[in-house]
Amino acid sequence: MATQSEISKLAVFNETVFFLIAHLRLWTREGDSTGGATGVTATSVADVHSILFKCKNEFCPFFHCERPKSLGDDIKACHDQHDTAHAISRYKLGVINEDRLISLFKDLCLIDAPSLGEKDCVAWTKKYIQDIGWECWEDEGGKAIGGNANNLIVKVPGNKPGAPRIFFSAHFDTVEPTAGLVIEERDGVFYSASDTILGADDKAGMAPAIEALRAIQEDGQEHGDVFLLFSCAEEIGLKGAAAMKLDEYNFAYGFVLDTGPSVGTFVNRTAFHDKLDITVYGKPAHAGKDPEKGINAIYVASRAIAQMKVGRISPNTTSNLGIISGGTGVNIVCPEVFIRAEARSTDVAELDEQVNHMIKLFDEAATEAQTTVKIDHRRHYDAYIVEETAPVIQTAQRAAKNLGLEGSLRVTLGGSDANVFNSMGIPSIVVATGMDKIHTHDEFVSRADLLKTTELAYQIILEAAR
Repeated sequence: MATQSEISKLAVFNETVFFLIAHLRLWTREGDSTGGATGVTATSVADVHSILFKCKNEFCPFFHCERPKSLGDDIKACHDQHDTAHAISRYKLGVINEDRLISLFKDLCLIDAPSLGEKDCVAWTKKYIQDIGWECWEDEGGKAIGGNANNLIVKVPGNKPGAPRIFFSAHFDTVEPTAGLVIEERDGVFYSASDTILGADDKAGMAPAIEALRAIQEDGQEHGDVFLLFSCAEEIGLKGAAAMKLDEYNFAYGFVLDTGPSVGTFVNRTAFHDKLDITVYGKPAHAGKDPEKGINAIYVASRAIAQMKVGRISPNTTSNLGIISGGTGVNIVCPEVFIRAEARSTDVAELDEQVNHMIKLFDEAATEAQTTVKIDHRRHYDAYIVEETAPVIQTAQRAAKNLGLEGSLRVTLGGSDANVFNSMGIPSIVVATGMDKIHTHDEFVSRADLLKTTELAYQIILEAAR
């Protein structure tokens, strides 16, 4: 492995070589003769390029250039295609503290934070942020949504005048409680070893956002004002984000770290989402003595459901019947059934058609049975589309390309706090974090994707201020 003396001598070649050696020191973990976690060593400057390529995320700092055959050709190719300042500024990875990142991720996951019950996680995170030295405060979102915790807002002032003010967002709550969680790492991937979800949704968004901003400051990088918006009750209807008062902050745009793989892709279009609460009324009667005097609400509901289009309706549209409950006893003709349903679509005309279809079938079934039905239909959130030319997308895609990532745009029928922020007039996109099989006990996220997400957030901050 290259010694400090060798590194210092090599640095005089030119600024570009100095940059490469700085990264050699990072990736081989200076002082570790085994080459750190990479399993590679360096004995001369000629090894630098190959080591960078073999290290985490297979990152090559000159991927924009045609791949040369030697380090000397690397430097020449980069100088031919870019000036030195470009080469240095364009490919800064930053010193991401992987151990600190993983520790933060685990600590956050281990704090039980079900929707409307995030108080302990908010308090822990607030102290963590204050210990770093950042300004943070809680809003009054908890009162507005009936929870025991508020949203947490973090501000890190910029050091580059005129740079746009941006934010990263993630949510505290998990789709179900995680009390008793045991985290297991197998082959660099984190799972729940207990009878709970892992909670990577959305702690795999929170931890990288915090660590990236911390690294930016520690590296002394130029950046504009950066905020962290950590919301409550996202999983039950984006309630925390909807309770935020953001007008005074004048954000240019924002990034919501809250979707699955692959890292380096972004959601710029989502669906409209409608919810339906349906109550079908029957008439009770003794099931053995006088069944003909009753009206069975379960039977009436089933008549409607049997004819209903459910699931994948079209490439743009889905619907689901998620909850059904009712009845008071096996010997009583069921007097009432409650059904909770939804429909989603990126095409509002298709959505309206599907919802009207569902309502019509319940109405017809009730009329046929000479009973009634009550339907509460509401638009849960609106769709959004952020155009490819928007600064928020251009910034994200430049950041992705800096890391050799895809940078492609995606459409999803799922919702996130980005729906709320876009409805407030703040251009926002969703950033993939690598969490997978979310909302199940098989949920997982890899160490590599946590690191990659952090590096991407780091690059986003740089590119926003460029």
